[in-house]
Amino acid sequence: MSGLANKLSHYDERGRARMVDVSQKAETRRSATAHAFVRIRPSVLKKLPQNPKGDPLEVARIAGIAAAKRTWELIPMCHPLLLTHVDLTAKVESRGVRITATAATTAQTGVEMEALTAASVAALTVYDMTKALDKGIEIQDVYLLEKTGGKSGNYKR
Repeated sequence: MSGLANKLSHYDERGRARMVDVSQKAETRRSATAHAFVRIRPSVLKKLPQNPKGDPLEVARIAGIAAAKRTWELIPMCHPLLLTHVDLTAKVESRGVRITATAATTAQTGVEMEALTAASVAALTVYDMTKALDKGIEIQDVYLLEKTGGKSGNYKR
């Protein structure tokens, strides 16, 4: 495990999971954008505006923002971050709902997990709001689109 432990910062020299000590890292502006897609049948998509539970896209947007702020409570090795911005869009397309979530902070560690959590929870919320119409809805393609800042530099998919 020592070779793997040298590459994965969430493991100590004995291979045990640990929270990374970021206290020596500089606070810099960091941002991340994540993506998720909720595949929904066209007949169900047409019924979204009449959803008796409310507007699924707006509820998903709020749920994603709230989830980003609580990522550290859900993912064991994540640091609690003071997020300076979270934004989420959910757009209906011909085959489903495309979700894009962005998180930003000025901190000692990145916000990739916050953006990914926001996109994932927003997708789950769309499912929850529409599952009565179709249990076959699929959540697909959850991934990081880009990140900026930090020691590892910028990334763009």
